[in-house]
Amino acid sequence: MDQERVTAYIHSLDRGHGELCDRIAKTARAEFVPIIRRETASFLQAQIMAVRPMRILEVGTAVGYSALLMRQVMPKGAHITTIERDEVRIQKAKDHFALAEAQEDITLFEGDAQKILEELDGPFDFVFMDAAKGQYIHWLPSILRLLAPDGVLFSDNVLQDGDIIESRFAVERRNRTIHARMREYLYTLTHHEELLTSVIPIGDGVALSVKK
Repeated sequence: MDQERVTAYIHSLDRGHGELCDRIAKTARAEFVPIIRRETASFLQAQIMAVRPMRILEVGTAVGYSALLMRQVMPKGAHITTIERDEVRIQKAKDHFALAEAQEDITLFEGDAQKILEELDGPFDFVFMDAAKGQYIHWLPSILRLLAPDGVLFSDNVLQDGDIIESRFAVERRNRTIHARMREYLYTLTHHEELLTSVIPIGDGVALSVKK
C-alpha cells in the first residue's frame, strides 16, 4: 500500500474545521510550528466525541489549534486544561483562544510540563499528549496519576516518521536519545498492567491507551 497516496486521499476528503481553525493550521504549517496532522486531527475529534470527556488535559498547547479542535466537539460544560512553555506560542494561543471566545472553556498553564503535571489535581477523562517526544516517558507517572479509571490517553507522534522501527544505529546520532525514549514509552504503554493500548499508524503514529 502506498501510504503517501492513501494520506493524500484522506486529505482530499477533509472538509476542514471552520474558518478560524483552518487559518491557524495554515499559518502554523507555513511557519513550521508543530501541530497535529490533518488526518490525525479528525481522529482526535472522533475520539473526543466518542469518549465525551468532561475534563480534558493537553500537554503541548503550541498555538492552540488542537485545543480548539477538541473544544469544537467536547460536551457542553466540559473544560480543557492545557500546558505550554514556549512564550511566543503561549501568546499566539491566547490570541487564538480570544478570537474563538474560548477563555472560559480553556485554562492555559505556562511553564515546565513536568512541574505543572506534578502539581495538578485530577482526575481527567482524556489526556492529549503532543509535546516534546523525548519527555513522554518522564511524564507518564504523573499522567497515570491524573487519568481517571476508563480515561483515555491519546499520545501523538509516536512513530517518528518511521524511525521508531529502525535500529538505534540507523537513526541519526542527534535523534538517538529521543528514539530510545519513545521505544521505552511505547513498550511501557503496551505492557503496563493499568493500560490497554493500541498503536495506530495514522499521521505520525498515535498510541491510544485506556486506563483499566
